[in-house]
Amino acid sequence: MNTPISCLIMLMVLFIMSADVGSLAQTSRSVWDGVYTQEQATRGALSSGLCTQCHGDSFQGDPAPPLTGPDFLAKWDGRTVGDLFELIRQTMPDDDPGALTREQYADLLAYILSLNKFPSGSTELATDAKPLNEIRFVATKP
Repeated sequence: MNTPISCLIMLMVLFIMSADVGSLAQTSRSVWDGVYTQEQATRGALSSGLCTQCHGDSFQGDPAPPLTGPDFLAKWDGRTVGDLFELIRQTMPDDDPGALTREQYADLLAYILSLNKFPSGSTELATDAKPLNEIRFVATKP
C-alpha cells in the first residue's frame, strides 16, 4: 500500500502529530518553575500603588477583579503567563492603558505571581510574548 495517496496521508498525520508535540513543548514550563526573580517582584511591589486604587491594598479586588486568591487562580488556570501579561499591558492602568514600559508590566506581573505564592527563580520574566507564552499558568502545584 505504497501509493502516493497513502504516503501523502502518512506525511499529513506525522505533520499534525509533530505540531501537537511542539505546542506541548512550548508550554512545558509553569509558574511553579521559578519564572521571575525576587528582585523583579520587589520592583513590581514598589509600583503596585497603580493597581491598589482599583484592586485593593492586598489585590483581593474591590471594585476591580482580584489579582490574588482562588477566583484569580481559577480564572487563569490553564492559560499562559503571556495571556495575563498582554491583558495587563493592554488594559492597565485603567485610566491610561499601555502607559508603562514592558519592563514595568513584567515587574508587576512578577509581584502578582509572588503574592499568589508561586516561587521565584534566578531568571526574570521576559518582556515579550513568545517566551511568556511558553509558561503555563497552573493554579495548583503539580
